[in-house]
Amino acid sequence: MKKQEKCYIYTRVSTAMQVDGYSLDAQKDKLRKYAEYQELTIAGEYSDEGFSGKNIQGRKAFQQMLSDIQEGKDGVSYVLVFKLSRFGRNAADVLNSLQTMQDFGVNLICVEDGIDSSKDAGKLMISVLSAVAEIERENIRSQTMAGRVQKAKEGKWNGGFAPYGYKLVNGELEIAEDEVEAIRVIFDRYIHTNDGINGVAAYLNRNGFVKKTRQNNTIPGFSSHFIKLVLDNPIYMGKIAFGRHKTEKRLGSRNEMHVVKQSEFPIYEGQHEAIISEEDWNLAQAKRHLNGYRREKIHDTEHAHILSGLLKCPCCGKSLYGNIAKAHSKDKYTRYYYYCKNKNGATGHSCTFRTNIEQQEMNKLVADIICATVRQPMFAKAIEEKIGKAIDTSDLEKQLEAARGKLRLVLGTKTRLEQQLDSLDESDPHFARKNLDLQRRYDEQYDLQEEAEEEIEQVQDQIRTIRQEQLTGENIYRLLLAFEQLYNTCSEAEQRDLMRALIERIDLYPEKPNDGCWIRKIVFNFPVPVNGEEVKEFPLENQTMLETVVRLSKEEKA
Repeated sequence: MKKQEKCYIYTRVSTAMQVDGYSLDAQKDKLRKYAEYQELTIAGEYSDEGFSGKNIQGRKAFQQMLSDIQEGKDGVSYVLVFKLSRFGRNAADVLNSLQTMQDFGVNLICVEDGIDSSKDAGKLMISVLSAVAEIERENIRSQTMAGRVQKAKEGKWNGGFAPYGYKLVNGELEIAEDEVEAIRVIFDRYIHTNDGINGVAAYLNRNGFVKKTRQNNTIPGFSSHFIKLVLDNPIYMGKIAFGRHKTEKRLGSRNEMHVVKQSEFPIYEGQHEAIISEEDWNLAQAKRHLNGYRREKIHDTEHAHILSGLLKCPCCGKSLYGNIAKAHSKDKYTRYYYYCKNKNGATGHSCTFRTNIEQQEMNKLVADIICATVRQPMFAKAIEEKIGKAIDTSDLEKQLEAARGKLRLVLGTKTRLEQQLDSLDESDPHFARKNLDLQRRYDEQYDLQEEAEEEIEQVQDQIRTIRQEQLTGENIYRLLLAFEQLYNTCSEAEQRDLMRALIERIDLYPEKPNDGCWIRKIVFNFPVPVNGEEVKEFPLENQTMLETVVRLSKEEKA
């Protein structure tokens, strides 16, 4: 008879997450039912209530669970959690805790996410999702800057370049007379004609309007993207919007950030003069909503456009996106392509690249290139050497200790000054002057204390960042080494995530070369070893590499 395996269940809820579906009782019920279905014996239940997933400090039940695992208390094989975010939101903590568990033969199962760390794909998804969870937490924190919110509520400009049509005078917005006419025409044409954003841009470019070049507007032509930004900005009706965009770290990269537009954000009455009426702005928004709806996807909802957004147009430089050709009546076969949907470039000129690139061919080509790269012995050896390589933070550790020493000195000085203030004799004829002098020196220590504490925090952040980058980097390099084994076992959605974790962009030739390789250059999210050097840009002009890719393709067909 098969021995029944044991498990622990762990639940957590923060004060901000007391909602249906995330409550402790709901999590426990889900985990107990899962354990029963999988014929797992629950050997212990651990729960942290009212604790954030920012880190594991203070989560006593979580730390007790890890301690019990290390001691082999109940001989468990798994830890069950409702979602990975309940296990933790800090990527370093999640991966370090998971490694500790696996060192003692215990794996993690995230029931709602469908992740099992005992499987290769599960390990990958945990590293990716934990990084995403940490990014979300950091973005939430960064959006709670009380000073900027208050400034927006007061209707004041929150910094940065003035929007087109305005100029900054002593930090306040004033109408720029040499730019405002174009703004008025944009709204007038969009509201009162049948022109869309492309038509408005074409009208301005045809009728002699020249966009003034300045710090944040360096291109003289009016593009559809510029028109869209103007139409969607409530600044022109005299309002101040806060939080329209949020900066997020790009998934799979180390330091690369990108700006994400928010669909909902607060709007406050501004102190600046409006260029258009609120009624006209609302009319423009109504038309934008009418014209900007997204068509429901009706063809093969399981299909993922694996390289969408990574491939770049050789004409305008914009991203290529997935396109679907309806199944023909003859063969009933739905075809998928990558294409450039950009009709107007940044300068208002038309993009001439109208080739539809067959997706299956391009997806296979990129996968073959990565597989061929990894198969090279020197490449694989160089990658393996990067894994587990020690990092040197000794200089930062010395700097940290010096800052802590400075703080100890300041605190000691404060204590001595407090004692001197307490021991002053009020009958002393110089009491008032001595008291004032000591109080001034005492107050100065607070500034010095704040400087030392800030320096300590900055150095600690640098050390954490370096160690986190090493951790994230090792996961990416391990993924690269295992790419050939993982890729073919993944779903199309997982293949898309793999590609985005590895690749920043793929540059193409304007026409398909005779050798059949569309790709001119692949830019990775991280440095890769090529010919003894570490580079992010991987050119495909190398004839040897192309021959390797061709050979690999033939081997797979055989």
